[in-house]
Amino acid sequence: MQLDWLEDFLALAEERNFSRAADRRNVTQPAFGRRIRSLEQWAGTPLFTRTKTGTDLSPAGEQFHGYIQVSVRDLYRARAAAQEVADQAASVLTVAATHALSFTFFPHWIVDHAPHEPINLKSDSLQACERMMQRGEASFLLSHHHPLLRTSLDTRDFVRVEIGEDLLVPVCQPDAAGRPRWTLDGDEVPHLAYSAESGLGRILAADWAARNLAPSLAVVLQSRLAAALLSMAIDGGGVAWVPQSLAGSALAAGTITYAADDRYHTKVAITLARPAIALSAVSETLWAAACGRGKAVRGSGRASVAGPDAGGDSRRRHST
Repeated sequence: MQLDWLEDFLALAEERNFSRAADRRNVTQPAFGRRIRSLEQWAGTPLFTRTKTGTDLSPAGEQFHGYIQVSVRDLYRARAAAQEVADQAASVLTVAATHALSFTFFPHWIVDHAPHEPINLKSDSLQACERMMQRGEASFLLSHHHPLLRTSLDTRDFVRVEIGEDLLVPVCQPDAAGRPRWTLDGDEVPHLAYSAESGLGRILAADWAARNLAPSLAVVLQSRLAAALLSMAIDGGGVAWVPQSLAGSALAAGTITYAADDRYHTKVAITLARPAIALSAVSETLWAAACGRGKAVRGSGRASVAGPDAGGDSRRRHST
């Protein structure tokens, strides 16, 4: 039995589709299928069942999943703990950050909180960043967060503190008079949408459902990158919901404008998450600084695992 088989199992349990899971694991579908069969032979029972809509865990697979999820996570944490000890001498801070915040929030925030430390920044989609955290490949995750959207890190194994706030706002190209080229009152507005792995897209969907908002939209392009959607909106491709922090300079320059009033604005927090285990001294110093100026986020673990109580003031919010 190999660790790769267990990671394949977890990928298929999450994706519920052999093709998507194989793509995620960067192997061909036939090779992926053989590895799943090898794991089932090792387990001595089928772990998945085929359905009309895809693939589901069998009853045995459901039981197996609970144990394997913990075991794989603990193996990666053991490796991460060893690497943390090795990194202490080099004082390297490893931070995973979603793309939009890598461009806008992270640079000035990290200078304020760790101006003299070497930084290893890993920028990707929220889904990919969460996997980095689960595998111990980063000590912190900087991302947008919304109370209606529970993520894989909202467990007792991770803690989270709010360090800023932002808005997701609908923007589009203005017409010659400076008015929005499209408004959400129209029919079938061309929508520059987020792809499935984007946390921002999932936040929007959850917020719209909770508030019974149903704008008439026709998806014309999908991307996991808010910056790509903003660029397409500037070029006249349609309406995109992007972080106001990212769109601020384009709004000020008049190359885009708001496509709707604040009913369609979604408030989001900017949060820093970490594992609920001891980290290196330099990582704990950064966490203490974040907790001293942020506030605990409901639904996650205790924000006072390390450093000062995270329930302090939030004076250093991100201005939007």
